[in-house]
Amino acid sequence: MGSPPAAYQPRAGSVLDVDTAFYDRLAERTEDRDLTDRFVLPIRSGRAWEVPAGYLCRVIAPEGAQAGDFNVWNRHDPRERLWTSRTRQLQSTHVTRYDRLWSTLPHLRPLLTVTNDTLAWYGTDEDGGRIHDLLGSRCDPYVNRILTDEDFDFHCHSNLTRAVLPYGLTEFDVHDVLNIFNCAGLNDDGGYFMKASPARAGDFFEFFAEQDLLCALSTCPAGDLSVPFWGPDARDPIDVCRPLAVEVYRPAEELTAGWSTPPRAAYRGMHGLTPPTWPSAAAA
Repeated sequence: MGSPPAAYQPRAGSVLDVDTAFYDRLAERTEDRDLTDRFVLPIRSGRAWEVPAGYLCRVIAPEGAQAGDFNVWNRHDPRERLWTSRTRQLQSTHVTRYDRLWSTLPHLRPLLTVTNDTLAWYGTDEDGGRIHDLLGSRCDPYVNRILTDEDFDFHCHSNLTRAVLPYGLTEFDVHDVLNIFNCAGLNDDGGYFMKASPARAGDFFEFFAEQDLLCALSTCPAGDLSVPFWGPDARDPIDVCRPLAVEVYRPAEELTAGWSTPPRAAYRGMHGLTPPTWPSAAAA
């Protein structure tokens, strides 16, 4: 017997109805791109950067498997940022080509669309593990203190916090993440598990910026997730930590002709509230 259908069923022609041919052209016409930015994130570090609307961004595993915890905001209004739970409902618990990351209310619109994913071949393994998950949050020093009674300052939450400070953001702006290159899922008891990432040197995850974005990425201190970070078998996984790289591209102008940033969600109601009625000047 098959599983129940997804609860969130869009109407034809909605913003959820992706023009796959448009994103295929963006992914395939690599010879027409202009590289506008490139940098490498060392192990156990974080960095923030901007991606203009209509540009492409590629997160790369240059030396092999390494988990990357990713945050994203509207560059001009950080209150509009990734909403992982709604993205799970509208897309999936794991994202790949043509999936979108959705923003918080009252905006509820795509921040980005995935254009390419060299790990799409992985699918679902025998344990239910899949790649690029929205299930787990970032590791943080607070939960580490609970689990180990020790302090460690280079968890993904801390890396992201340091990364966004130059943009005027703080720890309170860091939010639940997309775990790029993670292999993760839910076990039979509903518990979140992670296992060794299958990413190889040169694998990448690429997306198209649907609006002006501020992005931030952490090279997770757990490395490729092959070594337990917590629990009875835990040890320092520094030997399986590797850098990540980021590249930003401007696509050929004709490829984005006719495209525009998606508008905010159309709802403009009052949530059932009635505005107050004031006496008119004549009545007074």
